[in-house]
Amino acid sequence: MAYTQTAPGSPAGELAELILAEAGRAGLGPGSRLPTERELATRLSVTRSAVRHALAALEANGLISREVGRGTFLRETAAAALAAAHHGERGDGPGTSEPGADRHGAAQYGTAPDFAPADVMAIRRLIEPQALPLVAAWATARDFAEMDRCLAGGDQAAGYEEFETWDLALHRCIIGAAHSPLLASLYGVIESARHGQVWGDLKRRNATRSRRELYQADHHAIVAALQARDTSAAVEAMRTHLARIADHLLGEAP
Repeated sequence: MAYTQTAPGSPAGELAELILAEAGRAGLGPGSRLPTERELATRLSVTRSAVRHALAALEANGLISREVGRGTFLRETAAAALAAAHHGERGDGPGTSEPGADRHGAAQYGTAPDFAPADVMAIRRLIEPQALPLVAAWATARDFAEMDRCLAGGDQAAGYEEFETWDLALHRCIIGAAHSPLLASLYGVIESARHGQVWGDLKRRNATRSRRELYQADHHAIVAALQARDTSAAVEAMRTHLARIADHLLGEAP
């Protein structure tokens, strides 16, 4: 199954998929409220902290919404994932066909290749800034609302794993706002590379709260420029962001 886009074999990703599968078995659909964190932890024999991380992954992927005082609800976008879970369990649907592709045509992250981090960064710096003129031209109000949702998730992230989930979701959302299926497919390969073991270990070793705050400030600057349809500012903000990451991870001068 590849309904959520998280690190390969990560406990949060596996638990997120299990929660979706349980929701499908229970006959829940878009708009339905999920059990509470406590109930899920009890049913699945895991900690509430693990459930929170899994729900963050589902939320970042746009499959659920969490509303203070009301609960956690499946979004309309969860319909395909629930159907995939249902067919996958029966062995006659997306769960068994085309196992090497996700909704963007990228390899499933469970088999993500380990590209050298320097190679990953070089290609990110080549493609992501150059995609922003398309985003500035074609992004819709709905795209910008999704970017704001991802920014809010990053602002509220409790730690490294949650922040990375929202970081990935935001960059994916930005590329998706170009409304180019080919670009989204190409970026899916880049994103799968970010799920490789070598990249993940390097990022985790270099993660600090202060660096997360810098990355998040960069994210806000990129989105603000896109919302203003200021292509030059958006491209410069993305270049600054990627240069900062390269400096932190690889020691490359911005």
